[in-house]
Amino acid sequence: MRLPEPRGPLTTALRDDLLAGEVSAATVDLARRTAEAAVDPLTDEDLQLALAVCYELHYRGFDGVDDALEWDPDLIGLRACLERRHLAALRELTGPTPAGDEPVDQQLTALIAADDGPSLSRYMARSGTAEQWREYLTLRSVYHLKEADPHTFAIPRLSGRAKAAMVEIQADEYGGGSPERMHSELFAGMMRDLGLDAGYGALWDVAPAVAFTSVNTMSLFGLHRRWRGAALGHLACVEMTSSEPSRRYSSGLRRLGHDEHTTVFYDEHVEADAVHEQIASIDMCGSLVADDPSLAGDVLFGAACSLALDGLAAGHLLGAWEAGRSALRGEPALAA
Repeated sequence: MRLPEPRGPLTTALRDDLLAGEVSAATVDLARRTAEAAVDPLTDEDLQLALAVCYELHYRGFDGVDDALEWDPDLIGLRACLERRHLAALRELTGPTPAGDEPVDQQLTALIAADDGPSLSRYMARSGTAEQWREYLTLRSVYHLKEADPHTFAIPRLSGRAKAAMVEIQADEYGGGSPERMHSELFAGMMRDLGLDAGYGALWDVAPAVAFTSVNTMSLFGLHRRWRGAALGHLACVEMTSSEPSRRYSSGLRRLGHDEHTTVFYDEHVEADAVHEQIASIDMCGSLVADDPSLAGDVLFGAACSLALDGLAAGHLLGAWEAGRSALRGEPALAA
């Protein structure tokens, strides 16, 4: 994957440093000042792309960038500056998420029921045009082309029933051993059917900041043992809230004339996530909190982040379309 085009002073300096093979003290200081000056960190193009670039070194890396930089102390220090501001902004967005006395699966259900964010799936089912679908898939490709990977980082940080439950869920995400059934591959196929370039990272340059904000949150939770509870809460919320929206997304694609060859990604989630819901909330999160009750608040925080960031992305897309403009930073690359 090539390094994305910079979006400001920080990503410009970071790109130059990565290609040079050394992170400078000036760039680390610039990251600190960028984080401190960010008015809205979760939609800040320079900050979110810089954080995504730092995390990507833990996934597939970049062309021309030394793999040894993955654990470079200066780069980790730079990332930590951005993470602190990102986390503070997440706290501001979600508000307090105190744990109650009820079983955590019931608290997750109540949290989801109370969510009043905009429903992007209803809009796409009823009104989404072909061009709006391409913009939506472009935004979501930042996550879905790596789908299960951010959450999978949390598996070695677990034990017992919680670990077994998470592995069961993730195994389905990876196609149960069949590469062509991996959810990331099914999403890529849908992108190609709608004429988009489905190459890993191919659409980063046109994806808005909110496309990275959600994935950065998952990466942060998965890569820090401190946030393992939030990682599980986030995953549980994804599994508990995706079945019915997936049905609507599938309906929207069929309305535009696509068949099961294209809708298979969403059709798969309608069935799989209906099963995963109980595994995620009871077996995974319930077991984690039973073993360590102090993690209940983190589980709820992770779930609240999932809901809030979905609302942030939906608001970005719907707001742009209502204003009669594109929600992207440019024209997405089309399939060859």
